[in-house]
Amino acid sequence: MIVFGDEYQFTDGDRKILAKKFKSIHYAKYSQHQESIAVIHLKNLISKLNPEFVILNIGNIPADEVVNFLTNLHIEDQIVFMSIEHFLETYLHKCYIPKTYKNLRYLEEINRYSKWQYFQKRAIDYFGLFWLFLFSSYLFLSKIPRKIEEQSQGAIYFRQTRVGLDNKKFECIKFRTMHENSHFDPYTKKNDSRIFPYAKIMRQKRFDELPQMKNILKGDMHLIGPRAEWDILVAEYEQKIPYYNERHLVKPGITGLAQVMYPYGENLDDTRQKLMYDLYYIKHWSIWLEFKIIFKTALTVVKKEGK
Repeated sequence: MIVFGDEYQFTDGDRKILAKKFKSIHYAKYSQHQESIAVIHLKNLISKLNPEFVILNIGNIPADEVVNFLTNLHIEDQIVFMSIEHFLETYLHKCYIPKTYKNLRYLEEINRYSKWQYFQKRAIDYFGLFWLFLFSSYLFLSKIPRKIEEQSQGAIYFRQTRVGLDNKKFECIKFRTMHENSHFDPYTKKNDSRIFPYAKIMRQKRFDELPQMKNILKGDMHLIGPRAEWDILVAEYEQKIPYYNERHLVKPGITGLAQVMYPYGENLDDTRQKLMYDLYYIKHWSIWLEFKIIFKTALTVVKKEGK
């Protein structure tokens, strides 16, 4: 496979996944200021490697001569082309987000759940809540509150305003994992000093999310969906990340595709990557995808891979 252009920057996680699916991946640079050089480089790579297909990872519309060149490759060399948007959805299960608002297809392709889909979602919510409470009642009622009191003075629960369906705000409840009155930082860092010792285990195993069962019962959340984000951060993300608001077409969840596919976000780029998974989840929702996320969440808890 050859990737022509660098509009989308593949993450380390992307490369690990793709390395399992393709024997070799090669990259051909593209620049509007040096299109003739880019064309020669791509042509040499194709003649040398005979790739299965070429990924068009180009942001701007190329010059006519480049389009003609690609068209001839398509016909004469029988090269199969795939857009970066199609490639990401097919092989990485994420929807590409351009850096500008230039893809109006999102307004057509990302939609709310149908009545039948919503019914299935709520059925999964109640089924999941039953088993969650059954297996976590000891942690919920005894162990976790005791550990929090032993290691950090203050409230057992942490409440914060989050944004849900249709941009409506609600109070999200979790077990507190940071010392009260810690210094302010909207992002959680690796080895964050604000997190007390047992809270690291709680975060790894997702135990801190258990009180959100109340939010599910109230109808603010689903068991599975995009992460419920802090309203202050949402206001920032809406200004800096195209199509961020599309994730609010559905209710947030305790776990979701972004949570199991991508590590905890530490900056704006991480948030953009997570949004790609969220949009894929909404666009391609199915019962199969729902249970796949539940399975991956269980693996995350067992392997302690959470952040």
